[in-house]
Amino acid sequence: MGVMLLVGAFVLSREVVQVVSQNRLAARTIVVDAGHGGDDPGMVTETLKEKDLNLEVAKKLQEYLEGQGYHVEMTRTEDTGLYQEGTRNQKVQDMQNRVAFIGEKTPLLTVSIHQNSYPDPSVKGPQVFYYEDSVEGEKLAECIQGQMDEKLEVERPREAKGNRTYYLLKKSAGILNIVECGFMTNPEEAELLQREDYQEKIAEAVGKGILEYLGK
Repeated sequence: MGVMLLVGAFVLSREVVQVVSQNRLAARTIVVDAGHGGDDPGMVTETLKEKDLNLEVAKKLQEYLEGQGYHVEMTRTEDTGLYQEGTRNQKVQDMQNRVAFIGEKTPLLTVSIHQNSYPDPSVKGPQVFYYEDSVEGEKLAECIQGQMDEKLEVERPREAKGNRTYYLLKKSAGILNIVECGFMTNPEEAELLQREDYQEKIAEAVGKGILEYLGK
């Protein structure tokens, strides 16, 4: 009986340690979502695919945040979508799986990296979106928007914008921002978005915005 009690106590203690460890990890976890991927290229120009730019910036943001001591969970690290091959509606499954991934990780916050487009090629500059009814989402968006406007030396700074229609914003648990890094339809900005040093500036600006929000 004594041996059984000792074994039971040992198993219980291991479970407690695992739970505590998981809770500590969640308290330092940030999800970085590289938008699109696989069969979904996102915005496409003659020379660029949005999915590729999103992944490059997301990886650099991961590196920055991990350098600040945070644990980063990436929704994708390669040119793949979050869907099963042969699925009739890959886009729907992809978005559902991204939402499920975020829910499983219970992060401090989530940032989804994207690139923008507009019929008028003169339009440019980064913009951050948050769920309109999320007070904390708005605070995070204002921090990231401010850092991007400053670090990227934006000529005509935009304001963070509330939204109720984007699927990730509506369905994801917790705090989530969609970060549109720039306009692929603006020739000048499209050229910048391809440069590694500019991608690093974007990642640093987004990272600093996150740290500002978290009070670091």
